[in-house]
Amino acid sequence: MAKIESSVTINRPIEDVFTFVTDIRNATKWMSGVLEAAQTSSGPMGVGATYRFNIEVMGRKLETTGEVAVYDPPSKYAWKASSGPFPMSGSTTCEPVAGGTLVTDTIEVEPGGFFKLAEPLLIKQHQGQMEKDLAKLKELLEKGA
Repeated sequence: MAKIESSVTINRPIEDVFTFVTDIRNATKWMSGVLEAAQTSSGPMGVGATYRFNIEVMGRKLETTGEVAVYDPPSKYAWKASSGPFPMSGSTTCEPVAGGTLVTDTIEVEPGGFFKLAEPLLIKQHQGQMEKDLAKLKELLEKGA
């Protein structure tokens, strides 16, 4: 299983950052490769809430579904995919720091099939993508999104 991690400091209060990143609908605004994102369960976001993402990975369009495993406002959000191209899970942590919020995204993936052959490329590509996504998140939130 490969682990990918990246962090950024955003000059906004922790509550604002956590609320934005845990609203599934916002994923298309800051996560590259996410074509569509929706919470599929009714009720508020929390442990057990389900979601669906339509994504594009290495030129392939895929659907992934999953469930929220941890929801601890305003500090931690974790998820686990229940379907998709390969097993994966991840988390976002928010920590108050001088001048704002330190956001750390972590993803653990276990590529299989076609993606197993391309695992080193996939990991390298996703690390760069995660860094760009966090930079875009920072830009959006600091502009007042």
